[in-house]
Amino acid sequence: MVMNNEPWKARKVVIVGAGTVGSTFAYALAQSGLADEIVLIDQNRELVLGQVLDLAHGLPFLPAVRMRSGEVIDYADAHVIVVTAGTKQRPGESRLSLLQRNAGITGAIVDDIVAQNSQGVILIVTNPVDVLTYLAIKRSTWPRERIIGSGTVLDSSRFRYLLSQQCSIDVHNVHAYILGEHGDSEFAAWSLTHIGGIAIDEYCPICGKCSNWKEQRDKIAQEVRDSAYHIIDYKGATYYAIGLALVKIAGAILRNQRSVLSVSTLLDGEYDLRDVCLSVPTIVAQRGIERIVQGSLSSEEAECLARSAAVLKEAIAELEQTDK
Repeated sequence: MVMNNEPWKARKVVIVGAGTVGSTFAYALAQSGLADEIVLIDQNRELVLGQVLDLAHGLPFLPAVRMRSGEVIDYADAHVIVVTAGTKQRPGESRLSLLQRNAGITGAIVDDIVAQNSQGVILIVTNPVDVLTYLAIKRSTWPRERIIGSGTVLDSSRFRYLLSQQCSIDVHNVHAYILGEHGDSEFAAWSLTHIGGIAIDEYCPICGKCSNWKEQRDKIAQEVRDSAYHIIDYKGATYYAIGLALVKIAGAILRNQRSVLSVSTLLDGEYDLRDVCLSVPTIVAQRGIERIVQGSLSSEEAECLARSAAVLKEAIAELEQTDK
């Protein structure tokens, strides 16, 4: 019998930002049993203490987990650091102004993480997530593998749900991805969409539910893009589904699952794109990004990905120009 003499280390997740997204993620993560220790950090000390106390009162009903508020020093031995801290867009505020403010917040957090010599993986959630993931990688000078964005993991989940409803199929048998920017230029990768192992173009004649599948495809893709706007109109913010999406990403890291997820990552020649962060199918494992999966996109989809990259590069250029 081979004995592992390495000391046991708690699977520690630090969540930066104790607002609706950060606290909902903490709640879902605690129920999953994936983490041994969950630490919440927020500049609003009263908020973070209240969130931790509320969550701690549920510990008798949860898998064994330690829950507490934390400080910058907690970055040092964290396995995963999830950044949800940021500000919402103010009435009349431009997108660039919002980007500047959140870039400042994210940059300061990354500086603190680097200063603690952390060996963990950073997961950026704050929007605009693709630009802020790019900023975090450049600012930290870490290898791209260790800093990822939540990207279109949630958008892909919305896509799978809508397809399952349209086709009357268990959502777990639907495999599909939204790629590109987590935003208006994202697109549905129909060429990578399968139901029960059958390509969607082959499955549609079997299903026979749609009189005009092309038109229905466009409606589904548009509904995915508009989903967040509708939810924000209804109740002010989205947090349940993104909390669960973050559990999926964190679980792939903590358990070294090698899950294929559409996270935002820095491209370096993949899909003929460079120096931009956006979402493509990616194998997520213990050290973050293990490998980018280069699927065969249609020519139209490749153009959509290139357009999405151009939108993000323009945003990055605007941010860099204002910083000069």
